[in-house]
Amino acid sequence: MRTRKEITDAVLKYHPQADVDIIYRAYFYSAKAHRAQSRDSGEAYFSHPVEVAYNLTKLKMDEQTISAGLLHDTIEDTLATRDEIRELFGDDVYQLVEGVTKIGQVKFSSQEEKQAENYRKMILAMAEDIRVIMIKLADRAHNLKTLGPLSADRKKRIARETLEIYAPLANRLGMGLLKAELEDGSFKHLEPEEYKSIRDKVAQGDEQRQKFINKVCDILTVELKAAEIPGRVLGRPKHFYSIYKKIKDQNISFEDVYDLMGVRVLTNSVKDCYALLGLAHAMWKPIPGKFKDYIAMPKPNMYQSLHTTVTGPNGQRIEIQIRTEEMHRVSEEGIAAHWKYKEGKSGNQKQMNDQLLWVRHLIDSHKDLKNPKEFLNSFKVDLFPHEVYVFTPEGDVIALPNGATPVDFAYQVHTDIGHHCYQSKANGKIVPLRYKLRNGDRVEIITAKNKAPSRDWLSFVKTSKARNKIAQCINSEERARSMRIGTELLDKEIKKYGLNSESLMKSPQMEDTIKACGYNSLDSFLRALGYGKISMTSVIEKLIPKDKLEAQKEDAKNISLREEAPPRPRTREGSIRLKSLSENIELRVGKCCNPVPGDEIVGYITRGRGVSVHSNDCPSVPSMMMENERMIEVEWNTGKTSTYPCRVSIVTEDKTGLLARISMVVSQCDINITRANVRQGPHKRAYFDLSLEIQNLNHLNKMFDALKQVDGVIHAERTQEYNKKKKTWKNRKDDLEAESNLEQDSNLITS
Repeated sequence: MRTRKEITDAVLKYHPQADVDIIYRAYFYSAKAHRAQSRDSGEAYFSHPVEVAYNLTKLKMDEQTISAGLLHDTIEDTLATRDEIRELFGDDVYQLVEGVTKIGQVKFSSQEEKQAENYRKMILAMAEDIRVIMIKLADRAHNLKTLGPLSADRKKRIARETLEIYAPLANRLGMGLLKAELEDGSFKHLEPEEYKSIRDKVAQGDEQRQKFINKVCDILTVELKAAEIPGRVLGRPKHFYSIYKKIKDQNISFEDVYDLMGVRVLTNSVKDCYALLGLAHAMWKPIPGKFKDYIAMPKPNMYQSLHTTVTGPNGQRIEIQIRTEEMHRVSEEGIAAHWKYKEGKSGNQKQMNDQLLWVRHLIDSHKDLKNPKEFLNSFKVDLFPHEVYVFTPEGDVIALPNGATPVDFAYQVHTDIGHHCYQSKANGKIVPLRYKLRNGDRVEIITAKNKAPSRDWLSFVKTSKARNKIAQCINSEERARSMRIGTELLDKEIKKYGLNSESLMKSPQMEDTIKACGYNSLDSFLRALGYGKISMTSVIEKLIPKDKLEAQKEDAKNISLREEAPPRPRTREGSIRLKSLSENIELRVGKCCNPVPGDEIVGYITRGRGVSVHSNDCPSVPSMMMENERMIEVEWNTGKTSTYPCRVSIVTEDKTGLLARISMVVSQCDINITRANVRQGPHKRAYFDLSLEIQNLNHLNKMFDALKQVDGVIHAERTQEYNKKKKTWKNRKDDLEAESNLEQDSNLITS
């Protein structure tokens, strides 16, 4: 365990004027508060806040933040009181401790709801004082190192949360070293076999790679001196998770990863950076398309550097990163690099404000999101900054996610421009609204007052801000339309019984009917009726007096003696059923994702075509969730056995006879192959695309387990229909257009 002297000595190295007395007091107070507590490993609990504080010294944080790191668990886990912390350590430290405590203190009805609310609080905490998140990241970094005694499930849950939220958060704040530490720590627990394999392979060839890197560094050092450019040359190892991600993303082998180590050149000025780039390109041939200028166009997290890949000595590819010493410090420490300790002032406010603009965008974009899953998906999208940089007509640079469209650009500039956008130009030429923007595009948006967002936009926009604003606008219009349709349908039905609809709407019977149908207000009741979420039959039975109902039934019998049509089935082939709603409503499985028993599923009430059922991870679901009133719970009917279509993708070594062996394994698992497509690929690989008939998810997983035993099989996974690029959104677009057409005729709503 670290001593108080180790912590204060580390602080005094980068901040000689620091008030270490407050750190001493916080150290002893925390030790006393936690003295009777121990961790799951059996070691003293106090070791945890001490390590958190020491992690904060690595980020070169001020003495108030380090003191708060020592105290961060006292309010929640000990007898310490808020008043005591405020009185002993001042408002600044108290607010930091309180901020960390609030993030995880409230209890919620579901894990998803709790997680969403915690992230909401993190966003607000970042906006109020970014140091709260620095403490949380330092806390998570130490927790990740001490997962050993926990159960396998808890390890994986914490590691996955770290990989999905905290590592991207560190990256978004520009903290490269901490991001790498969090990613490798998570990777170790999530994929232990892959982690060990990559670690061992890196270690095996490390000596040879190091010799090559040393050779490149020596050559560059000599050339720097000859050109009289000040600078130093460093080797740059690639961390394990980034190697794993590259192998997965590019579908290559470990041996094909050329940049396991790279070279970083640090110099004094921007001018020298570009001079060094010219020097490197003069010495070695640059690889086309592998140059990125993050100095002229910094990443949103303020990262700056020149990246180029060249064919170096012996024809081997090598990536060279060129930056100033200050840029290097910012790339590793991120926002922490902006804390300065001169003349008693702490903080470079302008740089910090620039870097935290995205936090304010997060607050603005997410403040209206009520659905926890919708919020979590939106929050995660904003944390992964794979950017494309485009220009406004005035020459301002705007960073957008990779794959962003002119509609995303329009909403990024201003919500009104997005709402009234109807045409776009890139570099002076008209392009479709779904055009994918490219680096350097000069984008112009043409608006018209009579134009409004289209639902189809939800299928291609990339930013959460655009998605949320489009959905809000459409929902507002749809709510009004559904209320109008619901009112018209009810009015028409009431008049059939010779009653005055206006007076009946205000009657006690209507209030009772609304409550009996599960709604709190007339407006929400009418909207549900317009959506088709409740049937007119059930409403009329509750609303109309019995004598009127009987008289109407007699009249109907006299008019026609036709047999009553059989009710529509509630399930599709008996496989799915509604958790609520007693009415007979048609269900259909979405072709875009083809869920099978075992998948988590969700229902969406369509216009006039019953309930559409999708898997939770279907790309259509986020846009559906924007309309919470149309979502409905569904479940698998486990009592029914049937087969379901499923596609799988298998990557193998290119060996003779593998198709026969794979077919035999599939057949032995009692699975029928309805279609097979096999092709050769690069790197001596073969790719199998199979269409199967399976019973459920367990059935499929047993087949995958069997395939893993086949020599030569590298990877196997389930693939959905929406992975086929040309068909990705076609089905969804057709669905939406069909729904839109149906909505024009209110009589079809309850058909």
